[in-house]
Amino acid sequence: MGVKIVIVLFLGGISCSFAQQDSEQISHFTNYDEKVITSLYYFDTSNSFLINYNLDGIDNYLEFQPNRREQIGVNLSYKFIDISYGFSPAFFAENKDNSDSKLFTLSTRLYHKKWMQSITFINQKGFYVSDGLEKVTLPRMRTTKIGGTTSYIFNDKFSFKTIANQKEWQSKSAGSFISNLSMYYTNIDLNDGGEDTKSNIFLASLAPSYFYNFVINNHFLLSGGMSTGAGLTSVDGDVSAIYEWSASLKIGYNSDSFFTFVNLNYIDFIQDTTAQIRLNDEISTIKMTAGYRFDPPKRIKKYYDKTAEKIGL
Repeated sequence: MGVKIVIVLFLGGISCSFAQQDSEQISHFTNYDEKVITSLYYFDTSNSFLINYNLDGIDNYLEFQPNRREQIGVNLSYKFIDISYGFSPAFFAENKDNSDSKLFTLSTRLYHKKWMQSITFINQKGFYVSDGLEKVTLPRMRTTKIGGTTSYIFNDKFSFKTIANQKEWQSKSAGSFISNLSMYYTNIDLNDGGEDTKSNIFLASLAPSYFYNFVINNHFLLSGGMSTGAGLTSVDGDVSAIYEWSASLKIGYNSDSFFTFVNLNYIDFIQDTTAQIRLNDEISTIKMTAGYRFDPPKRIKKYYDKTAEKIGL
């Protein structure tokens, strides 16, 4: 039946904005593109799979959950460059006794005017599989996920960067409808030596969403968003409809130099019940971050400006 792993690699953050913002936009958020931004973060993620199948007229399911999730990482950002690196240290309680398990994530975001492109890459090894009664370890199981989302942000007064990378801070409450086109490829490999141990999964979905940044005062902000949509998925050539829904919540503190926040995200791809074997793909994350902004060293700024001029940015 060939059920496989999840590899989560979030290929790491590049944001670029080419358009000048008018005074009305600037009054709704503060821009920190001229600052170098460094941060440390704690990241707890889980990419699990639920497989439903019918055997002798009885509905059955198998749940595949990764056995290593907690990460710490660093982020460095300056103008359009935004790079993150995370790893899973053994001293976290969740990661102990998982010496053969691995989780590696990188993330990238690109901005151009009202458009935003995120790219995700996940590499994960080591899973538990459960049928609700028994739980079995699959230490060699591996998954790889690569893909991303193309988004269009309708409201100029809304700052998605406030949520994503702290290059902006919303100073007046605002919300926006955002259209999202998501495309992902996932390879699952049981690595158990059998013939039918791999699966290839492609999915594409279109999901409208709404996000709102609620400014509590000059330093505190609460942000939330939800989306729902549908699309198509192919599991080893078996094509069926898929439904998507996601939710996001963030609370943060900000000053021109120091910032900290907690961000929760959840996304679920649910396969249509008409599929022979239904594979639901669920990703949940918790991220806690503390960071600092400062003026770039003159040499770095000079080198960046020359490079940006040569390549036309």
